[in-house]
Amino acid sequence: MDKFFGITQSGSTIRTEIIAGFTTFFTMAYIIFVNPGILESAGMNWGGVFVATILATAVGTLIMGLVARVPFAVAPGMGLNAFFAYSVCLGLGFHWREALAMVFICGIINVIITVTKLRKAIIKSIPKSLQLAIGGGIGLFIAYIGIKNAGFINFVATSDGFTPGNEAVPALTYFGSEGPLLALIGLVIIVVLMMLKIKGAMLIGIIAATIIGIPMGVTKVPEKLFDLSALSGFSEVSFAFFGEIGIASLFNDGRAIIALIIIFAFSLTDTFDTIGTFIGTGRKTGIFDANDERAMNESKGFKSKMDKALFADSTATSIGALFGTSNATTYIESASGINEGGRTGFTSVVVAALFLICLPLVSLFGMAPAQATAPALIIVGIMMAESFKGIRWDELDEAIPAFFTVTIMTFAYNISYGIAAGFFFYIIVKLCNRKIKDVHPIIIGASILFLLYFVLMAINRLG
Repeated sequence: MDKFFGITQSGSTIRTEIIAGFTTFFTMAYIIFVNPGILESAGMNWGGVFVATILATAVGTLIMGLVARVPFAVAPGMGLNAFFAYSVCLGLGFHWREALAMVFICGIINVIITVTKLRKAIIKSIPKSLQLAIGGGIGLFIAYIGIKNAGFINFVATSDGFTPGNEAVPALTYFGSEGPLLALIGLVIIVVLMMLKIKGAMLIGIIAATIIGIPMGVTKVPEKLFDLSALSGFSEVSFAFFGEIGIASLFNDGRAIIALIIIFAFSLTDTFDTIGTFIGTGRKTGIFDANDERAMNESKGFKSKMDKALFADSTATSIGALFGTSNATTYIESASGINEGGRTGFTSVVVAALFLICLPLVSLFGMAPAQATAPALIIVGIMMAESFKGIRWDELDEAIPAFFTVTIMTFAYNISYGIAAGFFFYIIVKLCNRKIKDVHPIIIGASILFLLYFVLMAINRLG
């Protein structure tokens, strides 16, 4: 096992990889409950999506661990599931089976652009300053998710004379309720343990906060250990788009153009979310090192870790659609395990195993409340902010695209939107400096596609 995964060679240990796997699992386990809740609004069976989410995550993450041998987890993406339910199904009127068909086609497209090395070309075309901004921006994005899940910020109505109308603005919570207080306790525990250089600090903090949350009334103790009731709905959502409603009806009634645009939007968002995650975590930690970069550039086959990781991510989307869930993508929460020392695919295998265990033990593994896992995300954000130091903030032509990448990514709650903003302003800056020839054609092409996407979404909203 050590030789297969290269654990010792990577400077890690089996114990470290296991701790990293547990840490990643606990920081992303919320998707087991959140994803079914979102897709249920599109008419899908909650129990079926619950099972599909676990299976898609386990299989996708196993492919990442066994094929690419890198410590990244794959699961249905947040934002992508909301787009699936609220925009495609509820907004545009597509049946959820048709939406699953679009996701399946999107996965096939992603496999093709991975095999043809287009995905790698996209990564290599991004200038270093934007890569650093993407990495740091993802850190702030993760931290914001943590702060939001912890309940540290509330949105309150105001009419203070400065804010027009009676709009809701963010404000710091008063910590008068148990949830935010528990998250604060967990955050302090993790910070203290990290300062004392205790291994597995984040995992210990999550478990400690979960236990402390029991007498506080935040952690709900399950009534029974085993629960298989969710399995009954899986047959309703799995392989559901192969009937009369699905691929067969997707391009009927003059909806072909809209369907193609949606597939493009799925593919674009999935691609840039994945690229952003790999840039923000893999390169910083040496998982994708200089030797791997050279192999990726020179190889005609899938010989580098990046090659295989991109392929694993691509296949996970179509597999997820077959099971009955929206786009699967590489999770930014993988950074929590990577920061605990996870460096090989064995971390991913541990994550996959834990998700599979959740099928009969859903009540037990669902004990950890969001307030217990949120502090780990905040700490990861702090660690990833290190990449900001490599950006030349005193040079406006570098600072402007980087700034908009970070702020839009964080405030708009969307990694892809941040990347799009960075691309747009990078082109504008180069135009003003008469250096447009320095802009890679892929950046220009991607920016045009992003612009088309935003225009179409605006037209759809106005319509």
